[in-house]
Amino acid sequence: MPSQPTIIAFSGSSRRGSFNKKALEIAVQGARDDGAKVTVVDLRDFEMPIYDGDLETEKGLPDGAKKLKALVLQHNGFLIASPEYNSSLPPLLKNAIDWISRPSPGVTQSAVYSGKVAAIVTASPGVLGGFSASIHLRGVLNRLGVQVLANQVQIPKANDVFGSEGGIKDSSSENNLKNLGAELSKMIRKLF
Repeated sequence: MPSQPTIIAFSGSSRRGSFNKKALEIAVQGARDDGAKVTVVDLRDFEMPIYDGDLETEKGLPDGAKKLKALVLQHNGFLIASPEYNSSLPPLLKNAIDWISRPSPGVTQSAVYSGKVAAIVTASPGVLGGFSASIHLRGVLNRLGVQVLANQVQIPKANDVFGSEGGIKDSSSENNLKNLGAELSKMIRKLF
């Protein structure tokens, strides 16, 4: 019997009440319903300065990057929800990806990313639902050796899709998110 898929899930948004955090919760439920073990983390809990090669040379990886990297190494998939900032990735998300990609004693970049599987969700108040951010995120992850699911979920006009209490009002979006989480779980099960 295949082993249980392990997924680390996080949002690139630090905002309380983030549409992406709300979307992530639903996709996580889909993965869990399929039998995956999902660890949800908040990137704000991993303090990391903006990546600086001189700082890395002088002090090594910051503690936040070490902790996040250790968690990522325990999982074989990523479930990432990202807002779109000026048609690209938010700095919180890109900075976390950059820091944990750095080699550390006994851990190469490929150990962190290569061969793993990811699913991407974007939610935005705009009409394209974060499409540009999803393209940039896909490119970054592919370059690092991550297999990104072809299927992804964009939620346009997210301020109309999510209720003020945090729930989702659109059953189609809810199903798409749950199905994406389940698809990620199934793909990991096939590959690992």
